[in-house]
Amino acid sequence: MHCPYCSTEDTKVIDSRLANDGGEVRRRRECLSCHERFTTYEKTELPYPSIKKNDGSLVDFSELKLRTGIMRALEKRPVEADDVDAAVARIIHKLLACSEREVESKQVGEWVIEELALIDDVAYVRFASVYRRFQDLDAFHRELDLLKRNRKKKNSAISIVKTKKHP
Repeated sequence: MHCPYCSTEDTKVIDSRLANDGGEVRRRRECLSCHERFTTYEKTELPYPSIKKNDGSLVDFSELKLRTGIMRALEKRPVEADDVDAAVARIIHKLLACSEREVESKQVGEWVIEELALIDDVAYVRFASVYRRFQDLDAFHRELDLLKRNRKKKNSAISIVKTKKHP
């Protein structure tokens, strides 16, 4: 590893620990020449499947593009960066777990919608309206009704679990 300060190749690892829920290794290093310290991260590089667009073309998966789309939907919403990181990580996990060489862009979009529904209702509706190309107010109403029904199901399932734990 080259020192970012003096470009010497002689560095030593001072400390190593897991980072990002075990998905990365964080290493503190010290340059043996200039004695400056710096941090490096090591993570497994897995081959992502290609994304098949609606027109049939294939594009490389881009974590930046995924994160940008999520952030655009969450613009000016009170959401923590950790929540966004976790959502992106879950989508990437699904992408890698499907074990396909190609994944439809529609599937990735649906995963984003699922994650946004967990994070923020307004962002969910924003993304869904663009992604599903709402044409009129009725489309918004249908999506809001679906969101409300899913919320009620989720809340009733939570209360059933709580009731079973504390009779």
